[in-house]
Amino acid sequence: MALKLIISPAKKMRTVDGEPAATSRPIFLDEASRLADELGGLSYKQAKALWRTSDALTGENYDRTRTLSRDMQAEPAALTAAIVAYEGIQYKHIAPDVMDSRQLEWIGRSLRIVSGLYGLLRPFDGVTPYRLEMQAPLSVGGARNLYEYWDSRPYDALCSERDATAIVNLASVEYAKAVLPHALPDGPPVVTCIFGSVRQADGKLVQRATEAKAARGTFVRWCAERGVQEVQELSSFAERNYSFDEARSDDQTLVFVRPWPGSPAARHDARRPGAMPGSPARRPGTRPTRPAGR
Repeated sequence: MALKLIISPAKKMRTVDGEPAATSRPIFLDEASRLADELGGLSYKQAKALWRTSDALTGENYDRTRTLSRDMQAEPAALTAAIVAYEGIQYKHIAPDVMDSRQLEWIGRSLRIVSGLYGLLRPFDGVTPYRLEMQAPLSVGGARNLYEYWDSRPYDALCSERDATAIVNLASVEYAKAVLPHALPDGPPVVTCIFGSVRQADGKLVQRATEAKAARGTFVRWCAERGVQEVQELSSFAERNYSFDEARSDDQTLVFVRPWPGSPAARHDARRPGAMPGSPARRPGTRPTRPAGR
Protein backbone atom coordinates (compact mmCIF):
# COMPACT_ATOMS: atom_id res chain seq x y z
CA MET A 1 0.00 0.00 0.00
CA ALA A 2 1.21 3.54 -0.70
CA LEU A 3 0.40 7.19 -0.30
CA LYS A 4 0.10 9.20 -3.53
CA LEU A 5 1.75 12.59 -3.21
CA ILE A 6 0.82 15.13 -5.89
CA ILE A 7 3.05 18.09 -6.72
CA SER A 8 3.11 20.89 -9.29
CA PRO A 9 5.48 20.99 -12.27
CA ALA A 10 7.95 23.84 -12.85
CA LYS A 11 7.87 26.33 -15.70
CA LYS A 12 11.53 25.81 -16.52
CA MET A 13 12.56 22.48 -18.03
CA ARG A 14 15.71 20.79 -19.27
CA THR A 15 16.86 17.69 -21.07
CA VAL A 16 19.12 15.34 -19.12
CA ASP A 17 21.19 12.46 -20.42
CA GLY A 18 21.80 10.36 -17.35
CA GLU A 19 20.28 8.83 -14.24
CA PRO A 20 17.60 8.58 -13.09
CA ALA A 21 16.48 7.67 -16.60
CA ALA A 22 13.02 7.65 -18.17
CA THR A 23 11.56 4.15 -18.34
CA SER A 24 7.86 4.65 -19.13
CA ARG A 25 5.44 6.60 -21.30
CA PRO A 26 2.95 9.09 -19.81
CA ILE A 27 -0.42 7.44 -19.18
CA PHE A 28 -2.29 10.19 -21.04
CA LEU A 29 0.08 10.45 -24.00
CA ASP A 30 -2.75 10.46 -26.59
CA GLU A 31 -4.55 13.29 -24.82
CA ALA A 32 -1.27 15.17 -24.41
CA SER A 33 -0.53 14.76 -28.11
CA ARG A 34 -3.82 16.42 -28.96
CA LEU A 35 -2.86 19.40 -26.83
CA ALA A 36 0.55 19.48 -28.50
CA ASP A 37 -1.16 19.62 -31.89
CA GLU A 38 -3.26 22.56 -30.66
CA LEU A 39 -0.14 24.38 -29.50
CA GLY A 40 1.58 23.66 -32.79
CA GLY A 41 -1.31 25.28 -34.64
CA LEU A 42 -1.01 28.60 -32.81
CA SER A 43 0.54 31.65 -34.40
CA TYR A 44 3.44 33.36 -32.63
CA LYS A 45 1.11 36.11 -31.44
CA GLN A 46 -1.46 33.62 -30.13
CA ALA A 47 1.21 31.61 -28.30
CA LYS A 48 2.66 34.73 -26.67
CA ALA A 49 -0.81 35.75 -25.46
CA LEU A 50 -1.48 32.26 -24.12
CA TRP A 51 1.81 32.02 -22.23
CA ARG A 52 2.06 35.71 -21.27
CA THR A 53 5.80 35.55 -21.85
CA SER A 54 8.54 37.90 -23.02
CA ASP A 55 9.73 37.77 -26.63
CA ALA A 56 12.79 35.75 -25.58
CA LEU A 57 10.76 33.09 -23.75
CA THR A 58 8.06 33.08 -26.41
CA GLY A 59 10.58 32.46 -29.16
CA GLU A 60 12.23 29.57 -27.33
CA ASN A 61 8.96 27.86 -26.48
CA TYR A 62 7.29 28.61 -29.80
CA ASP A 63 10.12 26.84 -31.61
CA ARG A 64 9.46 23.80 -29.42
CA THR A 65 5.80 23.64 -30.45
CA ARG A 66 6.80 23.06 -34.07
CA THR A 67 7.96 19.53 -33.27
CA LEU A 68 6.39 18.94 -29.83
CA SER A 69 3.74 16.45 -30.96
CA ARG A 70 6.38 14.34 -32.71
CA ASP A 71 9.07 14.71 -30.05
CA MET A 72 6.86 13.45 -27.22
CA GLN A 73 6.24 10.19 -29.09
CA ALA A 74 9.89 9.13 -28.82
CA GLU A 75 10.90 6.08 -26.84
CA PRO A 76 11.28 6.82 -23.11
CA ALA A 77 15.02 6.13 -23.23
CA ALA A 78 15.42 9.01 -25.68
CA LEU A 79 13.59 11.45 -23.39
CA THR A 80 14.14 12.86 -19.89
CA ALA A 81 12.47 11.47 -16.79
CA ALA A 82 9.86 13.94 -15.52
CA ILE A 83 11.39 14.11 -12.04
CA VAL A 84 14.65 15.55 -13.42
CA ALA A 85 13.19 17.39 -16.44
CA TYR A 86 11.60 20.08 -14.26
CA GLU A 87 13.90 22.73 -12.80
CA GLY A 88 12.98 24.86 -9.83
CA ILE A 89 13.19 25.27 -6.08
CA GLN A 90 10.90 22.35 -5.28
CA TYR A 91 12.77 19.93 -7.53
CA LYS A 92 16.15 21.14 -6.26
CA HIS A 93 15.09 20.12 -2.75
CA ILE A 94 13.71 16.76 -3.88
CA ALA A 95 17.16 16.15 -5.38
CA PRO A 96 16.35 12.91 -7.25
CA ASP A 97 19.82 12.81 -8.81
CA VAL A 98 21.36 11.96 -5.43
CA MET A 99 18.72 9.49 -4.25
CA ASP A 100 19.64 5.87 -3.71
CA SER A 101 17.74 3.00 -5.30
CA ARG A 102 15.37 2.57 -2.35
CA GLN A 103 14.40 6.24 -2.39
CA LEU A 104 13.92 6.21 -6.16
CA GLU A 105 11.65 3.19 -5.83
CA TRP A 106 9.60 5.08 -3.27
CA ILE A 107 9.06 8.16 -5.44
CA GLY A 108 8.29 5.93 -8.43
CA ARG A 109 5.52 4.33 -6.41
CA SER A 110 4.27 7.33 -4.46
CA LEU A 111 4.97 10.62 -6.26
CA ARG A 112 2.83 12.07 -9.07
CA ILE A 113 3.20 15.36 -10.97
CA VAL A 114 0.11 17.22 -12.17
CA SER A 115 0.80 18.73 -15.61
CA GLY A 116 -1.06 21.07 -17.94
CA LEU A 117 0.20 19.18 -21.01
CA TYR A 118 0.43 15.60 -19.74
CA GLY A 119 -2.37 15.56 -17.17
CA LEU A 120 -0.64 13.35 -14.62
CA LEU A 121 2.95 12.12 -14.71
CA ARG A 122 4.86 9.44 -12.88
CA PRO A 123 8.44 10.38 -11.95
CA PHE A 124 10.08 8.21 -14.59
CA ASP A 125 7.74 8.97 -17.49
CA GLY A 126 9.70 10.31 -20.44
CA VAL A 127 8.85 13.94 -21.27
CA THR A 128 10.06 16.68 -23.57
CA PRO A 129 10.33 20.39 -22.65
CA TYR A 130 7.10 22.37 -23.10
CA ARG A 131 5.28 25.38 -21.70
CA LEU A 132 1.63 25.03 -20.78
CA GLU A 133 0.38 26.04 -17.36
CA MET A 134 -2.80 24.42 -16.11
CA GLN A 135 -4.56 27.78 -15.88
CA ALA A 136 -3.71 28.74 -19.47
CA PRO A 137 -6.92 29.61 -21.38
CA LEU A 138 -6.44 27.04 -24.13
CA SER A 139 -9.68 25.82 -25.72
CA VAL A 140 -9.58 22.28 -27.07
CA GLY A 141 -12.57 20.75 -28.82
CA GLY A 142 -15.56 21.43 -26.62
CA ALA A 143 -13.47 22.19 -23.54
CA ARG A 144 -13.11 25.88 -22.70
CA ASN A 145 -9.88 25.39 -20.75
CA LEU A 146 -7.49 22.72 -19.50
CA TYR A 147 -9.50 22.03 -16.35
CA GLU A 148 -12.45 21.04 -18.51
CA TYR A 149 -10.20 19.16 -20.93
CA TRP A 150 -8.62 16.99 -18.26
CA ASP A 151 -11.85 16.77 -16.25
CA SER A 152 -11.56 13.94 -13.68
CA ARG A 153 -8.87 11.96 -15.51
CA PRO A 154 -5.94 12.86 -13.19
CA TYR A 155 -7.98 11.98 -10.09
CA ASP A 156 -9.34 8.81 -11.67
CA ALA A 157 -5.81 7.74 -12.55
CA LEU A 158 -4.71 8.18 -8.94
CA CYS A 159 -7.65 6.13 -7.71
CA SER A 160 -7.04 3.41 -10.28
CA GLU A 161 -3.71 2.60 -8.64
CA ARG A 162 -4.76 -0.24 -6.40
CA ASP A 163 -2.16 0.50 -3.73
CA ALA A 164 -3.42 4.07 -3.17
CA THR A 165 -4.30 4.53 0.50
CA ALA A 166 -4.53 8.35 0.48
CA ILE A 167 -3.81 11.35 -1.75
CA VAL A 168 -1.42 13.84 -0.15
CA ASN A 169 -1.77 17.24 -1.79
CA LEU A 170 1.49 19.21 -2.05
CA ALA A 171 0.47 21.04 -5.23
CA SER A 172 -0.18 24.74 -5.68
CA VAL A 173 -3.79 25.89 -5.85
CA GLU A 174 -3.57 26.08 -9.66
CA TYR A 175 -2.69 22.40 -9.98
CA ALA A 176 -4.59 21.03 -7.00
CA LYS A 177 -7.71 22.42 -8.70
CA ALA A 178 -7.22 19.84 -11.46
CA VAL A 179 -7.54 16.99 -8.94
CA LEU A 180 -9.25 17.80 -5.66
CA PRO A 181 -12.68 18.97 -6.94
CA HIS A 182 -13.17 15.49 -8.42
CA ALA A 183 -12.51 13.61 -5.18
CA LEU A 184 -15.27 11.15 -4.32
CA PRO A 185 -16.53 10.35 -0.81
CA ASP A 186 -15.71 6.67 -1.28
CA GLY A 187 -12.29 7.33 -2.83
CA PRO A 188 -8.92 7.57 -1.08
CA PRO A 189 -8.93 10.26 1.61
CA VAL A 190 -7.31 13.55 0.56
CA VAL A 191 -4.94 15.40 2.89
CA THR A 192 -3.45 18.81 2.06
CA CYS A 193 -0.13 19.86 3.61
CA ILE A 194 0.43 23.55 4.38
CA PHE A 195 3.79 25.10 5.27
CA GLY A 196 3.87 28.58 6.77
CA SER A 197 4.74 30.94 9.59
CA VAL A 198 2.45 32.61 12.11
CA ARG A 199 2.54 36.40 11.83
CA GLN A 200 3.20 37.88 15.23
CA ALA A 201 1.01 40.94 14.71
CA ASP A 202 -2.29 39.11 14.21
CA GLY A 203 -1.59 35.38 14.61
CA LYS A 204 -2.41 34.71 10.94
CA LEU A 205 -0.77 31.78 9.17
CA VAL A 206 1.14 33.07 6.16
CA GLN A 207 2.55 30.96 3.33
CA ARG A 208 5.45 32.46 1.40
CA ALA A 209 5.62 31.11 -2.15
CA THR A 210 9.37 30.56 -2.41
CA GLU A 211 9.68 28.94 1.01
CA ALA A 212 6.60 26.78 0.38
CA LYS A 213 8.26 25.35 -2.74
CA ALA A 214 11.41 24.54 -0.78
CA ALA A 215 9.35 22.99 2.02
CA ARG A 216 7.35 20.82 -0.36
CA GLY A 217 10.48 19.51 -2.04
CA THR A 218 12.11 18.82 1.31
CA PHE A 219 8.95 17.09 2.47
CA VAL A 220 8.95 14.76 -0.55
CA ARG A 221 12.58 13.86 0.00
CA TRP A 222 11.99 13.33 3.74
CA CYS A 223 9.16 10.93 2.92
CA ALA A 224 11.32 9.04 0.43
CA GLU A 225 14.19 8.73 2.89
CA ARG A 226 11.86 7.16 5.45
CA GLY A 227 9.73 5.15 3.04
CA VAL A 228 6.58 6.70 4.50
CA GLN A 229 3.46 4.61 3.98
CA GLU A 230 0.81 6.05 6.29
CA VAL A 231 -0.68 9.53 6.70
CA GLN A 232 -0.06 9.28 10.44
CA GLU A 233 3.70 9.31 9.83
CA LEU A 234 3.62 12.70 8.10
CA SER A 235 3.16 14.74 11.27
CA SER A 236 6.72 13.83 12.31
CA PHE A 237 8.17 16.09 9.60
CA ALA A 238 10.53 18.57 11.26
CA GLU A 239 12.96 19.71 8.55
CA ARG A 240 13.73 23.41 7.84
CA ASN A 241 12.66 24.24 11.42
CA TYR A 242 9.06 23.19 10.78
CA SER A 243 6.93 21.53 13.42
CA PHE A 244 3.47 20.04 13.20
CA ASP A 245 0.71 22.40 14.39
CA GLU A 246 -1.97 20.12 15.74
CA ALA A 247 -4.29 22.99 16.68
CA ARG A 248 -4.46 24.24 13.07
CA SER A 249 -4.67 20.76 11.57
CA ASP A 250 -7.61 18.42 11.01
CA ASP A 251 -8.41 15.21 9.13
CA GLN A 252 -8.08 16.96 5.77
CA THR A 253 -5.25 19.40 6.48
CA LEU A 254 -1.81 19.02 8.02
CA VAL A 255 -0.27 22.35 9.00
CA PHE A 256 3.45 22.76 9.60
CA VAL A 257 4.80 26.03 10.98
CA ARG A 258 8.21 27.53 11.57
CA PRO A 259 9.23 30.75 13.35
CA TRP A 260 8.29 34.03 11.73
CA PRO A 261 11.31 35.46 9.83
CA GLY A 262 13.25 37.88 12.01
CA SER A 263 11.59 36.78 15.24
CA PRO A 264 13.74 35.86 18.26
CA ALA A 265 12.84 32.18 17.72
CA ALA A 266 13.93 32.36 14.08
CA ARG A 267 17.24 33.98 14.97
CA HIS A 268 17.85 31.36 17.63
CA ASP A 269 17.10 28.50 15.23
CA ALA A 270 19.27 30.03 12.52
CA ARG A 271 22.28 29.78 14.82
CA ARG A 272 21.85 26.05 15.24
CA PRO A 273 24.14 23.99 12.93
CA GLY A 274 22.13 22.49 10.10
CA ALA A 275 18.95 24.31 11.11
CA MET A 276 17.93 25.24 7.58
CA PRO A 277 19.58 22.77 5.23
CA GLY A 278 19.57 23.22 1.50
CA SER A 279 19.16 20.42 -1.02
CA PRO A 280 21.17 17.28 -0.25
CA ALA A 281 24.67 17.09 -1.65
CA ARG A 282 26.10 14.02 -3.27
CA ARG A 283 28.76 12.30 -1.24
CA PRO A 284 32.15 12.10 -2.97
CA GLY A 285 32.52 8.96 -5.00
CA THR A 286 28.80 8.10 -5.08
CA ARG A 287 26.28 8.14 -7.87
CA PRO A 288 22.55 7.52 -8.02
CA THR A 289 21.46 3.97 -8.69
CA ARG A 290 18.49 2.98 -10.79
CA PRO A 291 16.06 0.95 -8.68
CA ALA A 292 15.77 -2.71 -9.54
CA GLY A 293 12.90 -3.60 -11.82
CA ARG A 294 12.55 -0.19 -13.45
